[in-house]
Amino acid sequence: MYFQFQCSKWMTSSSSIICSDSTQITSIFCSDSFAMDRLSKQQVSLRGASAKEITRDALLEKVAQEREFRNYMRRATTASLFIQRVWRRYVSMKMTAVHLREEWLEMVKCLPVPMSRVWISNSLLRPFLFFVTTLATRGRRFEDRDVDCMQICFRILLESINSSDPQKNFCPLATSSIEERSTWKYQAKKLISLCVLILSKCDYSDKEGNQFVVLTSMAMRFVVSLTDLKSWKGHNDITLQDADTAVKDLVCYMCSDKIQLYISIRKYLNRLDVPFSSPTKTVGHTDDRFLITASAITLALRPFNNHNVNMRFTAEQYCVLLLTIPWFTQRLPAVLLSAIKHKSILSPCFREILMSKERVLKEISNLNSSEQSSSPKILPPVGWALANVLCLAIGSDSNSKDSGRFTQDLDFSSFIRVVIILAENLITYFEKVKWTQVNSESLAELSQKQSNMLYTDLLKPVCQQWHLMKLLTLVKDPSIQKADEKCELTDVAYYYSCMLRIFAILNPVAGSMHILNMLAFTPGFTLNLWGPLEKSFFPILSSASETNLSNHNTIEDLKDAVSKKKKKWVNVLNKITGKSQGDIEQTESVSNLSIQIGDDSSDVWNIESLRKGPEGLTADDSHLIHIFCATYSHLLLVIDEIEFYEKQVPFILEQQRRIASMLNTLVYNALSHNVSRQNRPLMDAAVRCLHLLYERDCRHQFCPPDLWLSPAKKNRPSIAVAARTHEVMSANLRSDDALAIASMHSVITTTPHVFPFEERVQMFRELISMDKVSRRMAGEIVGPGPQAIEVVIRRSHIVEDGFQQLNPLGSRLKSSIHVSFVSECGLPEAGLDYGGLSKEFLTDIAKAAFSPDYGLFTQTSTSDRLLIPSSAARLVDNSIQMIEFLGRVVGKALYEGILLDYSFSHVFVQKLLGRYSFIDELSTLDPELYKNLMYVKHYDGDVKDLSLDFTVTEELPGKRHVVELKAGGKDLSVTNDNKLQYIYAMADYKLNRQVLPLSNAFCRGLTDLISPSWLRLFNAGEFNQLLSGGNHDIDVDDLRNNTRYTGGYTEGSRTVKLFWEVIREFEPKERCMLMKFVTSCSRAPLLGFKHLQPGFTIHKVACDLPLWASFGGQDVDRLPSASTCYNTLKLPTYKRSSTLRTKLLYAINSNAGFELS
Repeated sequence: MYFQFQCSKWMTSSSSIICSDSTQITSIFCSDSFAMDRLSKQQVSLRGASAKEITRDALLEKVAQEREFRNYMRRATTASLFIQRVWRRYVSMKMTAVHLREEWLEMVKCLPVPMSRVWISNSLLRPFLFFVTTLATRGRRFEDRDVDCMQICFRILLESINSSDPQKNFCPLATSSIEERSTWKYQAKKLISLCVLILSKCDYSDKEGNQFVVLTSMAMRFVVSLTDLKSWKGHNDITLQDADTAVKDLVCYMCSDKIQLYISIRKYLNRLDVPFSSPTKTVGHTDDRFLITASAITLALRPFNNHNVNMRFTAEQYCVLLLTIPWFTQRLPAVLLSAIKHKSILSPCFREILMSKERVLKEISNLNSSEQSSSPKILPPVGWALANVLCLAIGSDSNSKDSGRFTQDLDFSSFIRVVIILAENLITYFEKVKWTQVNSESLAELSQKQSNMLYTDLLKPVCQQWHLMKLLTLVKDPSIQKADEKCELTDVAYYYSCMLRIFAILNPVAGSMHILNMLAFTPGFTLNLWGPLEKSFFPILSSASETNLSNHNTIEDLKDAVSKKKKKWVNVLNKITGKSQGDIEQTESVSNLSIQIGDDSSDVWNIESLRKGPEGLTADDSHLIHIFCATYSHLLLVIDEIEFYEKQVPFILEQQRRIASMLNTLVYNALSHNVSRQNRPLMDAAVRCLHLLYERDCRHQFCPPDLWLSPAKKNRPSIAVAARTHEVMSANLRSDDALAIASMHSVITTTPHVFPFEERVQMFRELISMDKVSRRMAGEIVGPGPQAIEVVIRRSHIVEDGFQQLNPLGSRLKSSIHVSFVSECGLPEAGLDYGGLSKEFLTDIAKAAFSPDYGLFTQTSTSDRLLIPSSAARLVDNSIQMIEFLGRVVGKALYEGILLDYSFSHVFVQKLLGRYSFIDELSTLDPELYKNLMYVKHYDGDVKDLSLDFTVTEELPGKRHVVELKAGGKDLSVTNDNKLQYIYAMADYKLNRQVLPLSNAFCRGLTDLISPSWLRLFNAGEFNQLLSGGNHDIDVDDLRNNTRYTGGYTEGSRTVKLFWEVIREFEPKERCMLMKFVTSCSRAPLLGFKHLQPGFTIHKVACDLPLWASFGGQDVDRLPSASTCYNTLKLPTYKRSSTLRTKLLYAINSNAGFELS
């Protein structure tokens, strides 16, 4: 009654204040009405003009407008009166609340002793809830005076609910009379709402907010006690059921959408430090921060133990609002983690995500749009949900590197599927905002400056081997799982496929390195992945393999062939790959089967189920192939030649062929069709793995040639079409869309090996022809003529003069050049350059500059003595510019189709083709070093005894230069723990770092004339063939069919016939020497002698003998000579084949040509 009387009293007293405001509002509406009335009156002409007649339709329209205007005015008047009532009510209630607050404060200064529960409900809470709701709750803002009032109220309430006297305890009102129950229920809900609001406003960063922190602590203690039946002290066994019902009702109300409990907890937790820190050294009940955080988590988890609660709604709110908090588990005290990791909490959350995936992801997405900016630097909430789920599933410290375990009783099947759902959604977000284009500074947004933690640190458990091993154990042993929690290998593959893509997106440079290392070196994982793929794509061969595996005799024969030392290292490697010695011995016996099939038909390598590309794959196969390719390509980087070819781990060579066949067919057909963006990670991994296998096969063949050609054997386009498509797409295609466009261009650039080598050479020549046509249309000089570039070259300074005059031309060196030589005597040499002198100049300058004596290039220690830039080249003046010029010389030779009798090292050509070299290629550069590194790798004892450190010594003329393989390498000894790092660091230095500056310079010069995309049509060995010609023998028939005769010779001349008879009888080496004698190159053109420029010519040299000499059996004594610039053999008119053979062999072994003329 007192409360009602005070309200009516203050409503009456405030009416006079409201009156003035309402009068002003009414006058505004009246003035507007009067103005509208004046406008609505009909105007009367003062000149006495008669009024115009109005039509019926116009009159009706006018009446309707006037009626609408009157309705509008009535609505406006009603609205103004409503606004006045609302305003008067608001002001009246506010003033009443202020007055009640003052009286309430006076009342609590004189608290009755004892304080009964009835007094608390009627006298304390009724006015308190009114003025707090009016002054603070509705405005969502607390003043200092309101905070003081709430502290007083909650202190009294805490004393009350902790009292064991039922008459003093506030809680037993819930089991009293119906009226008291109703009042208690209303007040309890209002108090809970107030406590939740207080929690959402708690901020530790406010230095002046200590009183509010104390208030929040008291409010949390109260609401936790109020919603926990065990904390009630004033009830008995009779009222236990009613009390339990009341508590459950409060919990249901607390987790309802109206109260917004989880939103408030989210706001509070977002303000906590990362990691959780406490202002006191000892965490206890006196620590308000710990108490508030623990209470908030208790309230969040309490609905999960109440069966009356809508569990699906609660789990959804928990997932959407709490699991998406950045650094959720890191913000909480460690003692609380076990509670939020409990099965009773995680299982409903996982179940809700799986059952309502679309709705949950939509809610999370809406959360992103409401809280986050549109900047791609901000990680979306689904990304934090993924990280938090992973952290909650890990039972031990996530930073532990040596050991770890999953949360007890974790539902692994649900966990894997939830991670997949969240990861896929995160990847979709990354693709939508083009996350890969975000610069490195943006990655800092994913770190916590206070703790130096990175977002990727939360995902590190996925990169630990125990994590994968546990999942594989579940796959192999289904008995340890429940029937509805079965975990399949395809689920594990999908799980790691998603995580691999996320790591690669977050850090394109090295983000996926840790997870790839773990996957590649987990025992048995690669073999486990290949097993179902092999059965899927090679069902016939797999069954045949299983049949042959039972052949015990074959097993014993293979066992005898393996030495004890080799067996030991095979076992070591098998532990990494998960393959037993018996598996190798058994499966080796099937290699002959598939080889025979491959020899009979190439169709066996063109897998039918892969002819539609990735679009024809099942989802399970796609995930298996993606993770298999990513894992195996990483493993291939560290497998040396001995392991791959001799020990055959992790796969025997027959299995390697099947893998190559699968990837070759998949990639070719994928690029031939339209590849969707979602399949791009799969294709990137497949292409990478395919290239590694193909390059290894190029160095040391293990696949039949038909394997690489089989996918395109029946549907290859013509050379001209392929060349034109390649050129057009190279000019217009952006690199990031290369896999998204279906075109023959993608096939040619990514898998050129599906075209036979001869066709690719024709394609290369076609591309050059197209370039010449385009240049001719642009007005550039293409062929020989008076406008050709004039150069004067001194024979004694051919390299220096060529460098000074031609190097500044750059790409203009494509134009025709006219060479004039100056003899060593300083006199100009006679002759006109119609292409021959230019060829001679290029061959001579290459001979001089590529000579090891010149100092720019050296020869490898292999038997073929291939060329590679010398480490001592930097001591030569202008070495970088000189090597860049030599790149242009080689480019000019390739552009004009001139053969140079030189071959470059495989490692060096890899750099020219834009490819990285790995340890298995070291044997082609320095076999001795490779052998020594393999010795260290497989050393049985303590490597420290070898006294190695992380340095390499370079032998330079007159001095030795020590290079550190890593920072501080000279002080770091090689041990058994770091020997693999030493081996690969040494190989990386020799294969990449040492030669890189010089190879880059050479490549710059080469690509001035030859497009890099043209060069990528070939592998390293094919590039050398393109430069220096074909096989080490000559096709005599082809040479004869494309030979021209001058000086009087014809094809029927006697000497010419003798010449061809002698050539056929030559050894292959002698025929090659003849070609070098005539053309300066020992090899034939790749496409045959019809492409030799200038053409092979035999010129008649008439030599008259005295008549008596002819009768005496004598023959011409003159030696054959050659003009290499014109590819001309000057052949005297020999009469006998024996004389021709003897003279020709003498000439070609004399290292002279024109001088013999």
